[in-house]
Amino acid sequence: MSKVLVVKAHPLATEQSRTLTILAQFMQVYQKQNPADEISWLDLYQSDLPEIDQELMTAWAALKEGQAMATLSASQQEKVARFNRYTDQFLATDKFVIVNPLWNLNVPTKLKAWIDTVMVAGKTFRHTETAPQPLVTGKKAVHIQSAGSVYAGQDFATQYIKTILGFAGVDEVIKINIEGIDHSPEKANVIMQEAIETAKQTAQVF
Repeated sequence: MSKVLVVKAHPLATEQSRTLTILAQFMQVYQKQNPADEISWLDLYQSDLPEIDQELMTAWAALKEGQAMATLSASQQEKVARFNRYTDQFLATDKFVIVNPLWNLNVPTKLKAWIDTVMVAGKTFRHTETAPQPLVTGKKAVHIQSAGSVYAGQDFATQYIKTILGFAGVDEVIKINIEGIDHSPEKANVIMQEAIETAKQTAQVF
């Protein structure tokens, strides 16, 4: 049995989103293929995801200097604990399904904030004298992304997700694209059908 985390970085509902429509098709097949897997859903637009700010940074600095958690303000303690929960959830997960639209060639800010909670020195990677070293093993991911034009994996968001997950040790990142509908609306049905087939095939082997 695997633990699966679906990271939904999209503000719309499934019926309003091409990206989430493909996710639904993927998950339908995946759950049928893997009925014993434990699946958790993380909707980043409905979560209490902490962003790195002055309060967090000063709290981390105090802890690094040896101060006890109890010496921090109540707000700092709560924010550090909340941040750590997302890190721990990442470490406890075997498979990730990351879903987002491409906005201005990049990922939504909510997804970047989640990534910040899982890229933690000493937990998911460590610094060495020569280069950073991943600390995560045995995990893999599917990245589902929609874009109005066709980028064929060369957009920054695709490269970023693959690189940052690899930085932690998640080396297998499978990409499912839904691309070009805004550029070629007359091909919308064909593009969606191709993405659905890709999603179903990927779900069978993921």
